[in-house]
Amino acid sequence: MIYRITIKFLVLWCCVAFPARAQFSGLGSAKFENSGAPEAQEAFYRGLLLLHSFEYEDSREAFVEAREIDTDFAMAYWGEAMTYNHPIWMLQETEEGRAALIRLASDSEGRLAKASTERERGYLRAIEALYFSHEGKEERDRNYEKQMGMLAEQYPEDMEAASFHALAILGLAHDGRDYTLYMRAAAIVEEVFAQNPEHPGATHYLIHAYDDPVHAPLGLRAARVYAQIAPEAAHALHMPSHIFTALGMWPEMAAANEASFAASDARMHRKGLGVHARSFHSRHWLAYAYFQQGRFEEAQGLIEDMKDDVDASGDSERTRNYAVMMLASHLTETQDWNSEHAQWEIDRQGMNPLSMANILFIQGKVALVSGNEQRAREALKELMNIEDKERVSDLLEHQLKAELLMREGNLDGAIELLSIAAQMDAERPLDYGPPMPAKPTYELLGEYYLKAERGAEAIKAFKASLGRVPGRSLSFIGIAKAAKMESDKKVYDEAMVKLKENWQQADPEVIQMLSKSHD
Repeated sequence: MIYRITIKFLVLWCCVAFPARAQFSGLGSAKFENSGAPEAQEAFYRGLLLLHSFEYEDSREAFVEAREIDTDFAMAYWGEAMTYNHPIWMLQETEEGRAALIRLASDSEGRLAKASTERERGYLRAIEALYFSHEGKEERDRNYEKQMGMLAEQYPEDMEAASFHALAILGLAHDGRDYTLYMRAAAIVEEVFAQNPEHPGATHYLIHAYDDPVHAPLGLRAARVYAQIAPEAAHALHMPSHIFTALGMWPEMAAANEASFAASDARMHRKGLGVHARSFHSRHWLAYAYFQQGRFEEAQGLIEDMKDDVDASGDSERTRNYAVMMLASHLTETQDWNSEHAQWEIDRQGMNPLSMANILFIQGKVALVSGNEQRAREALKELMNIEDKERVSDLLEHQLKAELLMREGNLDGAIELLSIAAQMDAERPLDYGPPMPAKPTYELLGEYYLKAERGAEAIKAFKASLGRVPGRSLSFIGIAKAAKMESDKKVYDEAMVKLKENWQQADPEVIQMLSKSHD
């Protein structure tokens, strides 16, 4: 049987075509041949479309509903298991995924026997490779990608096989962004997008594939439409901001994350969930956008809201990890290391290495600002024992050491150390979203060159930073200061034009601060 359901705000059409079905919401459209019972199709498609938008919990609920309606619906069990695999985030709840499949049948042979077609058996073979093996996750990811590639090749008209194959390719980038892998995936979903411009997976995965300052212009088409395709998915409302951030499009980035956070908040209230269900990811990105726009007062409100949610969430590691990221960004952008926020002590229990590194850096920086060099060195010593895959801890270590050197009067030594750190940063894969470390290393190097009155070198450092972290207001301010130092009116004017574009909605106090600093 072939079922095609287009889920959007076309209530009249839905009532005519599917009079017995529930009210639909905006999630996009897809076509997936399957042998499930007719009455299970609505729940199955809802789960499928939510899966493409990484709304994993709600997707799981829908697939469970479908398999409860039709207990032999093999693809509903497949879908439920898929919700436990998160390729972009390199995460997998392996035991839960296996359990979902075991509910279909206790062994692989039995599960394959439940599939009614060879194509469905192909999907099950692929997910067997993903979950059932004694190999590590990276090898299972590779085996899964191969299986999905064969399935997509065998059924070239199956846009779902193509889309999930592209996602499987993205899930192979275990060492960070890999252009070869990402462009392979993009080529596949470009074809899906051309055939079905309302496919949530095609638009979503295109954004991920093009999510860096080099390729972001290619992702603008998908970014412009994804939120319109799937307005009922909070993650779909957020995702366009990945492209907007990579292009320094702050009004669009702010609007996307305002909408995404509001949708997550509405879902939390609708389902009676705790504050942990809020999209802290969107809140973090929104605060970053506000800072680039000079909207410091609104950003201040967001960090205060985050404090309230940490208190309300109890011992939620996820909430505290996001709080640390927001705090690091807040202190970096405001440069107010004497503020009340700088004294915020977030429980470190169970923190991931990245959060631990940021906490120690913040403690060291605050100690230095308050004149407690001994405490700063203690924080640095702890920081040197932290290892994270992204090497953020190494960069933070260099940044804190440079500050210590400068305070000892060794500005040249600090600059040399930051130059080494900047080169380390340049060798990392291009990242996405708010920078990590919160203070881009090249930007900090530029500020140190300013302290040394080496304006020309400062301009080069700030421009290098903008190449990796586009559109940052502090980098434009740095270029303007360096150009003024060098009496380079052209570069000064160019930087000020960019800054004024960023700050069209800036707080009056921010504008006044800038005017005073450039008198």
